[in-house]
Amino acid sequence: MNPDTERPHLLVVATGMRLFREYILRSIAPKYWIHMFLHAEPTWEEEYIEGWTVLETTLDADLLVASAKKLNDEQPIDGVLCWDEARILQTAHVAEALGLPGGDVAMINRCRDKHLTRTALAELGVPQPESVLVDTVDDALVTADKLGYPVILKPRALAASLGVVKVNSPEELRENWAFAHDTTVPEAPHYDVKVLVEEFADGYEISIDSAVFQGQVTPFCLARKEIGYPPYAEEIGHYVDAADPLLADEQLMQVLVNAHGAIAFTDGVTHTEIMMTAEGPKVIEINARIGGDMIPYLGLQATGADPGLAAAAVACGRSPELVPDRAMVGGVRFFYVDENDTVLESVEFDQTDLPATIDQLTVLMEAGQTTSPPPEGTLWGRIAYTTAVATSVDDCRAGLDAAEKALRWSGKVKEPEETTP
Repeated sequence: MNPDTERPHLLVVATGMRLFREYILRSIAPKYWIHMFLHAEPTWEEEYIEGWTVLETTLDADLLVASAKKLNDEQPIDGVLCWDEARILQTAHVAEALGLPGGDVAMINRCRDKHLTRTALAELGVPQPESVLVDTVDDALVTADKLGYPVILKPRALAASLGVVKVNSPEELRENWAFAHDTTVPEAPHYDVKVLVEEFADGYEISIDSAVFQGQVTPFCLARKEIGYPPYAEEIGHYVDAADPLLADEQLMQVLVNAHGAIAFTDGVTHTEIMMTAEGPKVIEINARIGGDMIPYLGLQATGADPGLAAAAVACGRSPELVPDRAMVGGVRFFYVDENDTVLESVEFDQTDLPATIDQLTVLMEAGQTTSPPPEGTLWGRIAYTTAVATSVDDCRAGLDAAEKALRWSGKVKEPEETTP
């Protein structure tokens, strides 16, 4: 039961990694009575939640709905929130069953399924790269020839640039088809036809996190991406500048609003990725959740506007309060090993004489773990990250550079296993 009538009762589905998501719970907990659905007993989460239910899985929509109805009978739920890509569609089923904001399964699926996103944007003429869903490598070759090289191969079901690759010729397309077609994660939905061949949009990529309340789109965090490991699109860092001039770009903001209108997104938090090209902004994708890679955290540090509280507010049918109280720059950079199948011996930062702009030095892997750089090791190949907060982009970058020089890691390439004939 929720004896605290001053705090809305918020159901949170799963959490994600502590090192990437704890800041959201830390923000929400003082103002919301949180019950969490988990697949195991809570550990670090327990500090922030008032109750929890351990389920066999948090990927089964029917199980989540039945459990939520039972909880709602005991104590009415005011909102449902999830920031895990693999569970946002299931969470929408819960919100729909309880009649809560965000309870539009078709709306969320138009974000989750990148082909549906493209179709909806095209119907209303929202600028985007031309995109064709293909079944086979032969179909992809025909499509690429029509679009003109280079093209982008992109999985229909994934996020965070997983499986995305730029190809410049038919030969490169054949070589990289399996990478785009077969890259997956355990929780990803399955589609019989699952690769998009897309026009290459030349420019620089940004992301915008927005709180959407009754159709009103309020952007609160604009990040500029740092991309590495070409031809793959690994996101190796991001910068959030509270005074970024793009925030005052009327054309960009209108494209953002029009994109949400095209997919009929009315309530929730979104993470929209946009390519800034010579022809203007082109929408790459819209995710029905708060951004990852510490981007919203950087926004919090740079502006003071709290992304977690905004997400919780719109989930409970409340107008978000996004009032900045500072104008700083936040940055994050991710680090990888040099060779495939590296068995780590140590990972640490030498904290001697680091600049004051350093915010976090976070080690993600420990001795004994095996990892690889992209494309074999993408999100899960990262061995560490650092964040910095400064008064300018240059100072922020200098802080991240200093942290990169301070990173110390050692490891050995794993010996190939011998096979017996």
